[in-house]
Amino acid sequence: MNTLMIDGKYIEVPEGTTILEAARRAGIYIPTLCDDPRLEPYGACRLCLVQVKGMPRPVTSCTTPATDGMEVQTSNEQIERIRKTIVELLLSDHPNDCMVCEKAGDCTLQELAYFYNLRENRFWGERRQYTRKDANPFIERDMEKCVLCGKCVRVCEEVQGVAAIDIAYRGFQAKVCPPFERDLDCEFCGQCVSVCPTGALIGKQSLGKGRQKDIKRVDTVCPYCGCGCNITLHVSRNEVIRVTSEPDTLNEGWLCVKGRFGFRFVNSPDRLKTPLIRRNGRFEEATWTEALGYIASNLKRIKKQYGADAIAGLSSARCTNEENYLFQKFMRAVIGTNNVDHCARY
Repeated sequence: MNTLMIDGKYIEVPEGTTILEAARRAGIYIPTLCDDPRLEPYGACRLCLVQVKGMPRPVTSCTTPATDGMEVQTSNEQIERIRKTIVELLLSDHPNDCMVCEKAGDCTLQELAYFYNLRENRFWGERRQYTRKDANPFIERDMEKCVLCGKCVRVCEEVQGVAAIDIAYRGFQAKVCPPFERDLDCEFCGQCVSVCPTGALIGKQSLGKGRQKDIKRVDTVCPYCGCGCNITLHVSRNEVIRVTSEPDTLNEGWLCVKGRFGFRFVNSPDRLKTPLIRRNGRFEEATWTEALGYIASNLKRIKKQYGADAIAGLSSARCTNEENYLFQKFMRAVIGTNNVDHCARY
């Protein structure tokens, strides 16, 4: 364990902990754009600069290990001047369309501009402009809003192991894109969307459906498989407009393409919302009590007339392991058959 002092506060952290991680453990705020605790340190945005006693210049707290006896100052006049200048430079190459941006109210760059009270910008000159639109079906990519934090590139490589995108070109021409600047064609897991700190990456299905105000959030469990990923439904005007997941959940905020983008079935007019029983050749709505009684009586009748092996059970991969265990136990112990299968096939 190492003991260091941050802003006059003694903090004890394990070996290998960075200054930024140590500050977060102590509840001390250090602004960042490129850092994510789930990804490897990167040090691109330089906003997390801190002053360490004995070092001639500020260092990036996200890449500097905390050592025993270290004394750290997270904020002073010089550091805040550097941070403000960095935000100004980013804004000088950023479109001023917060009023219509999908990310407004949930944008880290916008929050930093608010914190430093940046109403005007003293840096003027050419700004990157990209007129080409990506024709992929799930993700809206607006590279004019990209701050080159590298989060999307890193999550695609480190978490998904796909490496579908990377930073191409250099200097002023640098931008994130697929190989040869083709349209994005990947697994569309949307991890890049979840880590993007600005409006550069947005799910296309939620465009124009609502931002932060009047959005109701409902925590639930993803229905697509038995993994049990925690998700948050964003509901506007009684309609699910997007799905997100938080980093502190069971799945650490990561979702697959179905969990993140496959939510439109909720609003489908064909969606079944009540049990149906066929009567006189037609399906009619029934209560759960009626449906379960109907099932139980028919199972008893078939077992008595034809034997237990005349019955088979088909389980669902969308159920949890516990639910599937109970289902097969019911089929074997209650019905008395080993005819049990499932739908977990691709």
